Amino acid sequence: MVIKNLENKIKLVLIICSLFLVGCIIICISSIWTARTMVSDAHKKVYVLDGNVPILVHRSTMDETLDVEAKSHIEMFHHLFFTLAPDDKYIKYTMDKAMYLVDETGLAQYNTLKEKGFYSNIMGTSAVFSIFCDSIKFDKEKMEFMYYGKQRIERRTSILTRELVTAGQLKRVPRTDNNPHGLLITNWRTLMNKDIEQKNKMNY
Repeated sequence: MVIKNLENKIKLVLIICSLFLVGCIIICISSIWTARTMVSDAHKKVYVLDGNVPILVHRSTMDETLDVEAKSHIEMFHHLFFTLAPDDKYIKYTMDKAMYLVDETGLAQYNTLKEKGFYSNIMGTSAVFSIFCDSIKFDKEKMEFMYYGKQRIERRTSILTRELVTAGQLKRVPRTDNNPHGLLITNWRTLMNKDIEQKNKMNY
């Protein structure tokens, strides 16, 4: 009888110890999970100082801002590529920066224009090229875009306005100082580049 009671007590102790161990494991796992969640949430929060007042802001992922960043990247590239002045150093500077934002299709267009004497003509005629973005259509799923803009070409005796439409795709690349959006334009091509208005300058 004594042995039987002793066996029952040992079983009871084993059951209690097992339940205690399981409870400790559950508490440890839940504590680790809670801590990881809190750290992850903390990383998404950033405090910005406005004078001496800290303001809480939330970090956003690239997927959340892809549409805005893509359009900004496309507009930046077109501004660099199509804004030209009769200054060979300025042209080289802007083209070098533009080439960080596009693949070999952009370099191919640049080399073609260079071989045709396009940039030499700008120097010879003192033409000033500027571009204005009308709109950018971006398909987030296919990572494809179409750029609509107008180019203003001012020469000594006239001002020419041209309509420009280009298209291409975007792919993600690591962010760098030269490519802050972490995007690269691929398969870039000009769909339309035609004259729409020409005005003669009277004050020359």
